[in-house]
Amino acid sequence: MVSASSNPSSPVAGPAIDAIAVKVLISGGFGVGKTTLVSAVSEIVPLRTEELITELSNGVDDVSGIEDKSTTTVAMDFGRITINPELVLYLFGTPGQDRFWFMWDELARGALGAIVLVDTRRLDACFAAIDYFEQRQLPFVVGVNCFDGDQLYDVDEIRAALDIDSFVPVILCDARERDSTKELLVKLMEHVMATSRLADSVPAQQARSSAAT
Repeated sequence: MVSASSNPSSPVAGPAIDAIAVKVLISGGFGVGKTTLVSAVSEIVPLRTEELITELSNGVDDVSGIEDKSTTTVAMDFGRITINPELVLYLFGTPGQDRFWFMWDELARGALGAIVLVDTRRLDACFAAIDYFEQRQLPFVVGVNCFDGDQLYDVDEIRAALDIDSFVPVILCDARERDSTKELLVKLMEHVMATSRLADSVPAQQARSSAAT
């Protein structure tokens, strides 16, 4: 069933015709706050594909730590945010359960980068998402969703636990707060640009090294 949240804060005009449109994935494990993030930051009424969690999911979905969760994304979330007049981000939230991971390849097609949202109460739920983007060399940042101000570990401990490279940003955030999630998206764009510049510089460095030998 496809549904949309209501009560957008205000009518928002569409992006400028000459704005650059960028596809971004909002990913992570089951119940880490992906739908909440898209809903909080989107300037349009977000598209959500949610179903009620029923007893059929018993023994299939791991709801430890999120026993009160009553719905789950079965396809994707979709929203839009204008960062500035020249840059518009289209947000695609991925489903979190293992049985829906077959959709990730299609959702990732054409994406420039990703946010891996993690819950420090359930860090192991995000390992698969991190592996997915590392294997495909898609730039990503880690957003640590501080539920109700609950932060069990500091950034260095989280980085070590997730075993991610030192250049991957790890950022504390609140998926319910628009300003916090917008800042997370800005950090992702900065990381994407920095990663692109680094990749562009490698061939030049290799050429200079070959010329010197």
